[in-house]
Amino acid sequence: MSESAIIDAHGLHKTYGRTHALDGLDLEVATGEVHGFLGPNGAGKTVTIRVLLGLTRADGGTVTVMGGDPWHDAVELHRRLAYVPAGVTLWPSLTGGQCIDVLGRAHGGLDESRRTDLVERFDLDTRKRTRDYSTGNKQKVSLIAALAADVDLLLLDEPTSGLDPLMEQVFQDVVRERVAGGTTVLLSSHILGEVEALADRVSIIRAGRTVTTGTLADLRRSTSSRVHAVTDTSPGLTAMEGITALDEGNIDGRIETRCHVEAPAVSEVVGRIHAAGVHTLTITPPSLDDLFLEQYREEPSLRDGRGATSAHAERGTHGSDGVQR
Repeated sequence: MSESAIIDAHGLHKTYGRTHALDGLDLEVATGEVHGFLGPNGAGKTVTIRVLLGLTRADGGTVTVMGGDPWHDAVELHRRLAYVPAGVTLWPSLTGGQCIDVLGRAHGGLDESRRTDLVERFDLDTRKRTRDYSTGNKQKVSLIAALAADVDLLLLDEPTSGLDPLMEQVFQDVVRERVAGGTTVLLSSHILGEVEALADRVSIIRAGRTVTTGTLADLRRSTSSRVHAVTDTSPGLTAMEGITALDEGNIDGRIETRCHVEAPAVSEVVGRIHAAGVHTLTITPPSLDDLFLEQYREEPSLRDGRGATSAHAERGTHGSDGVQR
């Protein structure tokens, strides 16, 4: 285990019947970082988070959270972490403020000045009963309770579900403030732009296994950039290695070139384009969307018995220990 890891999981396995929800998953989150946790429905994200919370016991592998065992040390660890689930269920007869109080006690207490600030920034009427709240306002209750807690670790599973773009921006601002204060964040989200804006590193999982981990810069070096150029003559990219999706054509007597270029070939491609008499040149590095889709473009043989996974395992089912997931 790395000394700087606040979450350290290796070879996690979890099976529900014939479904392998986790199939050797690895996850390491460094102290003080925002770690993006990506994968489609059924990939194993929520099951992993439940293992980290001690709500589900892994069938195999090792896991520590803040140096403790999440299954045996759950009570102690929960005083030092806060969790925002993907789908928030609140007590319908309580007001938003009362729900924040209850959730706050589960987190070991709230910073009251921070709570007041967050209620204002998220524009939440805490006097209303939660049965009268929209989905977005219910999500705000969970976010305020977690973000106002004085904890070392935030586990956020689709935290901005139901929020409008303005509130999503407030969420991003608050997360940056908490990280600047020393809090670590594991962020599972389908909003890739949100992860790209916040994450120091990302892990992409598929069928219960980690397929890649690294900084965005690291991951971008393993995929291709899009190049669009207009030159006097052809830059001669046809026979070059590291070039894909090459398309050349004439535009007003000049050569228009479009292609995808792997990172090691970018400098040579740029040199050839300039030598061909460049008029315009645009290089677009891969976005997180591109990196994510790259991992799913060629689907491996994951539908056999060992690699099978399903959305119902991600959402929850009955485990072998008899506890509903």
